[in-house]
Amino acid sequence: MTIFWHRRDLRFTDNAGLYRALKTGDPVLPIFIFDRNILDKLPNKADVRVEFIQRSVEELAEAYRAHGSDLRAFYGKPIEVFAQLRDELNPTAVYTNRDYEPYAIARDLAVKELLDEHDIPFRHFKDHVIFESDEVQKQAGGPYTVYTPYMRRWKKTLDTRMSSFAGEKISFYLKPYPTETYADNLLKESSPHPVPTLADMGFKPTDIEIPPKEAPAEVIEHYDKTRDFPGQEGTSRISHHLRHGTVSVRAKVRRAMKLNETFVKELIWRDFYSNILQEFPRVVNESYRREYDNIPWINDEEQFEKWCEGKTGVPIVDAGMRQLNAIGWMHNRVRMITASYLTKHLLIDWRWGEGYFADKLLDYELASNNGGWQWAAGSGVDAQPYFRIFNYESQQRKFDKDYRYVKRWVPEYGTDKYPAEPLVEHKFGRERALRVYKEALREARET
Repeated sequence: MTIFWHRRDLRFTDNAGLYRALKTGDPVLPIFIFDRNILDKLPNKADVRVEFIQRSVEELAEAYRAHGSDLRAFYGKPIEVFAQLRDELNPTAVYTNRDYEPYAIARDLAVKELLDEHDIPFRHFKDHVIFESDEVQKQAGGPYTVYTPYMRRWKKTLDTRMSSFAGEKISFYLKPYPTETYADNLLKESSPHPVPTLADMGFKPTDIEIPPKEAPAEVIEHYDKTRDFPGQEGTSRISHHLRHGTVSVRAKVRRAMKLNETFVKELIWRDFYSNILQEFPRVVNESYRREYDNIPWINDEEQFEKWCEGKTGVPIVDAGMRQLNAIGWMHNRVRMITASYLTKHLLIDWRWGEGYFADKLLDYELASNNGGWQWAAGSGVDAQPYFRIFNYESQQRKFDKDYRYVKRWVPEYGTDKYPAEPLVEHKFGRERALRVYKEALREARET
C-alpha cells in the first residue's frame, strides 16, 4: 500500500504526485492532516481559512468516495500521525507534492527521517507551481531577481517542450495529469471515514462567502482594463483556490493564455515569488536588500492599531483594511496602497504589516505575501525604489474617483464621525520617509 499525502493540493484531478502514486499500481490510500502545529497557534477560532480547508477536505473525500475509495483525514501533528500509520500499515512508500515554505520543508524532513527508519521511501513532486527555481535560470546561471527578464525566460521555457492535449498543441508543462485513468488503483473502502468537523478541532463557522473556483470568462477577458479598480468586480478572486490547490495552476494558466495576457503575467508573478523563496529563504525574516534592515522604524503601536482597524483617516487605506478584516481578502491595488502607507508614511516595519496580512488573508501564501510587502517597503527583489511613495490622494482619484469602494467599506466617510485629518499627512510623511530612508541606506553603505 502507498500513502498519498494531500497538503496544498486539495483536489483529485490533475494532481502530479497523486497521478504518480496511482501509476505505480500499488493500492493508494489518500490522507490529509489538519496540522495541530499550525492550528493550535491560531488565536481566532472563527477562522475562515480553517473553515475553507475543512470544507475543501470534505469535498475531496466525496470525490474519492465516487471512485469507491475514501480520504482518511486526521487532526494531529504530522510526525505523530505518520508514526501511527507507519506502525499500523507499514506502507511501501509515501507520495506527496512539494511545499516550499520553511515550516513545510522542516516538517517533511522530519517525516522522511521517521520513514527512513523502516526503509519507506518519501517521494515528492512539483505541482503547486509551473516552474521551480532551478528550471528558470539566467543564461549564465543563477536565479532571476527581476521580474521582467524572469517572465520572458519563463515563457521561453514553457515553449521548449510541446505536447498535445484535447486536440491542441500545448506546452508539456501545462498538460494535466490524468489521475482518473488510474483511479482503479485507489484503495477500496467499504464505508466512509469521517472528516474532522470544525467543532472537533475547536473552531467555529463564519458567515464569510467563499468565491467560486472559476472566474467568469468576461472578468478574465477584461482583466487588464478592470483589475486596478477596487469598486468593480474586475479580478478573478481565485487566489485562495490556487493557494490551497483546490484548482490546478496548470488549468488556470491554460485558460488565461486563451483569454488575457495580463492575467498570465499575474500568474507568472506567483511563480516568481515562489522561486525567490526557494532560492533565498532568509527573506522570511530579513530584507532581501540587507541595507534596508538598517532603517530606524518608528513602530508606533497606537498608529499600527489604527491601521489594522481601518481608522487612519485615509479613506482608501481604511476601506482596504476593513475589507480585509471583514472577508479575509483585499483588492490587490489596495494591498499596495495600504502597505505603502504603513511602511512609508507611518514608518512601521514591513514585517508588522506582513504578519497582520498573514493572520487575516484567506489566500495567504508566504512567498507572495512576503514579496508584496518587501516590494512596497523597497527592500525586496525588483522592488519599487524607496523614493517612490504612493500619493494616496492621487491613487484615490485614479482608481476610486467616485468613492464607490470607500463608501462600501467606510460608511461613515463624509460625516463628522470620520477623522478630519489622516494620522500622517502625505507631504509630511513623504518628506520624512525620504529623509529617514536616505540616511539609513547611506549609513548602511558606509559600514
